[in-house]
Amino acid sequence: MQVWYRSRALYDTVIKLLNSGRSDEALRMAEEIPDDKVKAQAFARIAVKLAGEGRDYKKALEKAVETASDLPTSEATKTLMGLAFDFLSMDMEEEALRIAGFITDLPNRSKIQAEVALKLAREGRVSEAMRIINDIMDEDVKTWAMSRMATTV
Repeated sequence: MQVWYRSRALYDTVIKLLNSGRSDEALRMAEEIPDDKVKAQAFARIAVKLAGEGRDYKKALEKAVETASDLPTSEATKTLMGLAFDFLSMDMEEEALRIAGFITDLPNRSKIQAEVALKLAREGRVSEAMRIINDIMDEDVKTWAMSRMATTV
């Protein structure tokens, strides 16, 4: 339990550093977080914040994915899905798809792919959306995405 409290305290410090514009310090501090779940969340928050500001977020994203990938499958899936949806909401579809590629849980990876495809379809990028839908491996999600796209276009 002590590890979790220490991790939360460090996480809170990382967020304060990040919000005060001290992202390099936040990255260094995140490395010190002993709980991998909390560490992955810290790196994810750093990556999203930097990306939203148009700054270099690649190192933080790489660390978030790397740390999350070491978690049990369900925790890794939650962390990576949240991260992918954050990037999708910032209109960074390619990054969301790249993150989805690290999700080992097939139905959840497919859900991210479907949401990216539907977003592209709403923007009129139908051929790109179809390419992504055709790559979806979960047949139920693929069928759902196709039917949603038909009503979206």
